[in-house]
Amino acid sequence: MTELPTLRESLEQHGLMAKKAFGQHFLLDLNITRKIVRLGGPFDGDTVIEVGPGPGGLTRALLESEAAHVIAVEKDSRFLELLGELNEVFGDRFEVIEGDALKVDEAQLLADRKLSPQAHIVSNLPYNVGTPLLIKWLTGPWRPKSLTLMFQLEVALRVVAPVGDDDYGRLSVISQILCDASKIMDLPARAFTPPPRVDSAVVRLIPKADRPAPAVIKNLEKVTAAAFGQRRKMLRSSLKSLGGEVLLDKAAIDATLRAEQVGPDGFLRLATALS
Repeated sequence: MTELPTLRESLEQHGLMAKKAFGQHFLLDLNITRKIVRLGGPFDGDTVIEVGPGPGGLTRALLESEAAHVIAVEKDSRFLELLGELNEVFGDRFEVIEGDALKVDEAQLLADRKLSPQAHIVSNLPYNVGTPLLIKWLTGPWRPKSLTLMFQLEVALRVVAPVGDDDYGRLSVISQILCDASKIMDLPARAFTPPPRVDSAVVRLIPKADRPAPAVIKNLEKVTAAAFGQRRKMLRSSLKSLGGEVLLDKAAIDATLRAEQVGPDGFLRLATALS
């Protein structure tokens, strides 16, 4: 790593700045990125997919780890040359791909490179696509081995919120049914360049072995969207279009409850009953 210029020097050499349109806020402190990698690991001998590497602060920390391969997916073509310089030090262990992570087929990406279908996701997620990407990785056909993701703090709190909490909602239910989720690190806005208007946090998610069937997961998305879309209403009203009291009776859920009063297991019963 000593063969490389510092992250700030790299940005200056390439004349690069964060783009607001892409929700970019860079982590240039390698002590922080190394801590994120340490808390998210171990990655011994595994492949790690990183989304939105920007100047490569988190990328460098991943390449210092025991990960066998690091694949970075970057939408902003301005950073491809800068990131490509990492190949001079790390060779075939590192690859950068220009693309939109929302459209990437991770299973095909790994198969094309003859890598194990089990890979980790690690990312300082762009603020404007963090939630859609999480939903894609949670509910899609490809299952990551683990996810270590940085979100703006309010999103991170929604992922890990318990039932009854003010932050408890659709994202909490889906995340906690499909994964064991925990907040592992807080980061103030001043840690980033440029600093965002909000603080951030890192969440680690480990997919559960007993994954519901794909049809149940699709129903889970429908049920949570309807219930939390009208969270002030009783479930017999908010779920009326999906069966209302008949559905609630099948799932053994009190029809007078509101969405924030029903735990993840209750929503899983509703999604199963809808099937």
